[in-house]
Amino acid sequence: MSDRLTRQITFLSEADKLKSVMRASRLHDASRFENSAEHSWHVMLYAFVLADQAGPEVQIDRVIKMLLLHDMVEIDAGDNPIHGQVDADAMAAEEQAAADRIFGLLPADQAQHFRALWDEFEAAETPDAIFAKSIDRVQTPIGNLANGGGSWTEYNVTFDQLEARVGTPVKRGAPGLWTWLLPQLRRFFTL
Repeated sequence: MSDRLTRQITFLSEADKLKSVMRASRLHDASRFENSAEHSWHVMLYAFVLADQAGPEVQIDRVIKMLLLHDMVEIDAGDNPIHGQVDADAMAAEEQAAADRIFGLLPADQAQHFRALWDEFEAAETPDAIFAKSIDRVQTPIGNLANGGGSWTEYNVTFDQLEARVGTPVKRGAPGLWTWLLPQLRRFFTL
């Protein structure tokens, strides 16, 4: 039992590093950039509060677990902003290696379970993962609307880019949420 507990505590200590990974998005009050741990907490809260936007087949407890784990790889791979210029294949390889290392710190049964949830989120093929991806994508635009544009301004994001990179997954997993958000985005980008 002590080896299991040691591995669990090692993983939890490693997870603390997520608090030091800074994102390109700012807090709603624009006072500072958010870190990846804050983002993970906030999107879990989004999923919990907005669960009524999910389809009937979605299990919110699984969505919350996916969102809890989805950015753990940023401990090694860093945050790659959705509107940044990145080599997608290189980033995917780096994140896969990070997932191997970080989830590999856990006891085998937990490592397998957590990695499976992370892989499911990344693939975005199941109802739970599709909804989780939509929630992950919608949090930053809502923040950017609150803080005057945030990362959109810094990355010179156009409405068309936002609709393609954010709208597509949000429409897929939470169409009512996209319907609510779309007029606000149009208003922002036409001012």
